[in-house]
Amino acid sequence: MTSYQPATSFRAADPPLMARIGDWLRRHQRAIRWTQWAVILVYATLLIAPTLVSLPGRAAHIWDNVTLFAQFVFWGIWWPGVLISMLLFGRLWCGVLCPEGSLSELASRHGRGGAIPRWVRWPGWPFTAFILTTVYGQMVSVYQYPKPALLILGGSTVAAIAIGYLYGRDRRVWCRYLCPVTGVFGLLAKLAPMHFRVDRNAWDSCPPKLGRTATVTCAPMLPLHNMDSASACHMCGRCAGYRDAIELTARAPGSEVVEVSGRSANGWESALIIVGLMGIAIGAFHWASSPWFVIAKQWAATWLVTHDMIWPLSTSLPWWLLTNYAANNDVLNLLDGALLLAYIAATAAAMSLALGLPLAAAARVLGPWNWQRFHHLAQALLPLAACGVILGLSAQTVTLLRADGFDLGWIGAARVTALAFASAWSLYLGWRIAGKYAGNAARLAATGAVALAAAAPVLAWSLLFWIW
Repeated sequence: MTSYQPATSFRAADPPLMARIGDWLRRHQRAIRWTQWAVILVYATLLIAPTLVSLPGRAAHIWDNVTLFAQFVFWGIWWPGVLISMLLFGRLWCGVLCPEGSLSELASRHGRGGAIPRWVRWPGWPFTAFILTTVYGQMVSVYQYPKPALLILGGSTVAAIAIGYLYGRDRRVWCRYLCPVTGVFGLLAKLAPMHFRVDRNAWDSCPPKLGRTATVTCAPMLPLHNMDSASACHMCGRCAGYRDAIELTARAPGSEVVEVSGRSANGWESALIIVGLMGIAIGAFHWASSPWFVIAKQWAATWLVTHDMIWPLSTSLPWWLLTNYAANNDVLNLLDGALLLAYIAATAAAMSLALGLPLAAAARVLGPWNWQRFHHLAQALLPLAACGVILGLSAQTVTLLRADGFDLGWIGAARVTALAFASAWSLYLGWRIAGKYAGNAARLAATGAVALAAAAPVLAWSLLFWIW
């Protein structure tokens, strides 16, 4: 009987640094769990404490008011930092630090363990949940007030715990299918310069229950034997060394978009990129600063008054439906709410056309029409989509710091640099993707069409940061 010999590429005497980091994560799961509880404590404190005190006055500062401090941490550091971490480390946040994921998995461990119903597994949830939470957040001013933040983020956490209790056993059903940002995180993780790589030869040659780790429970329920994408992997490290076939490995940033997304990209991902991240999200960040919104509101108000229809101007709703903080002179009436929704919808429609038509032209230039090729090309815009959302969220950071007297004269140059880098990266990915389907003139023309698509979000962010 021939004894098993481990694969040399995965059991080198001195494994690469990345592989050692992956093994470290596997060996220190207890420390990771304690870290998760620390994050949960901070998360709960930042969510709940601001709701227990009065809203800040005009003389309040980040360093002496819990509400402003929580806003700064959540929307100025936490969320932009999480998105940046996706670009650098994949979904390490999800597997090691995310409070919702930790609590959902804990509930699953002690819950009913029911079968996952079909409605949960509907592939449109990541897109739909992102759209609904983004729009609703704007309606209730989630970035400015603590109660909406507790309602949206806390409500999401309660839902994660409930889904974990009802379905699966030691799994993260919420994270895999229903989390409002799982789709965004999955897309951005494709750009990361690291992933857990599976060596199929080593997998096939290693008998079960052997290897550096004999058993593994994959919380996001991935088929480990043919995992070729970092999109759904939570980077928790539990599978490192499994069957001597899985290890953390460096890769070229964005290589998954070029090499793997040609098979895996789909319509829901394209909708999230084009309609969600570069349509709805831009509209959500735009409307409060847009002169077009003001013009539309003035025209609509004049028309309503002329026709003796005053009730849309005088009617407000509770704060959990539409922003209503009279003490702060911040109340949205029904007209404001309707125009807010219309503005975001119009922005999403305009951006979808501005992006979709050039991408469709690029797909057609490269050969007979093929939806898969279109979806593949759409993923070339991921760097720009990520950059835009990060810049949009960081605008809250800038606003709070400037209000406290910080000199941020360099922020304009930083924004230009970020947009220029993201644009160049998107064009590079477009060039690489186009080369998968054609060469020479067709490839150049398709890249030009991708550049035309990329110009639309650059123009949109330029309006917000430098023109308005």
